[in-house]
Amino acid sequence: MQSILNGKKLILASGSPRRKELLEHSGIIPFAKRVKEIDESFSDDMDVTQVASFLAREKAMAFDVIEEDEVYITADTIVLCNGKIYGKPTDRQDAINTLTTLSGTEHTVITGVCFRSATETYVFDDASRVKIAEMTQEEIEYYIDTCKPFDKAGSYGIQDWLGICKVQYIYGSYSNIMGMPMQKVYKELRDFCA
Repeated sequence: MQSILNGKKLILASGSPRRKELLEHSGIIPFAKRVKEIDESFSDDMDVTQVASFLAREKAMAFDVIEEDEVYITADTIVLCNGKIYGKPTDRQDAINTLTTLSGTEHTVITGVCFRSATETYVFDDASRVKIAEMTQEEIEYYIDTCKPFDKAGSYGIQDWLGICKVQYIYGSYSNIMGMPMQKVYKELRDFCA
């Protein structure tokens, strides 16, 4: 589906293997990968629903030089439960604490996405609601020790054991929960490159 890029070169500015996999499965290829680490802090008074979009934009703005024929795509995913953001866990205990909180509750997964060209920047987001069934302490520790979700917001991956065995329902985009809302990305990227 190179045609939706209208001759542009797509650069995925993310180290996430899941975002790479989603782009590959979408047929939007070829694309290059370039990653820059940024400070992912944000103001305490920022609306929590805007954090993912803010960080996606910050990741895109970290690139000083963008060629005329390039489009960069960046993204950031957060898990939001009872007004609190759950990002990537800092360690095993933090992951246990997060999953203990999410167990038996509905939460929201928000992914912010930014497209940036040499002349334009466009940011949008998508939200999905997820309900995780009650989990025992043994199940939580089994999951963390087996799947090692230390690089995942909310300490879980929808595509692995927890998503298969413990998710009761999802409202919204499945790929959004993985890290990139591909239906929206596909549509918005086509419009951005037109």
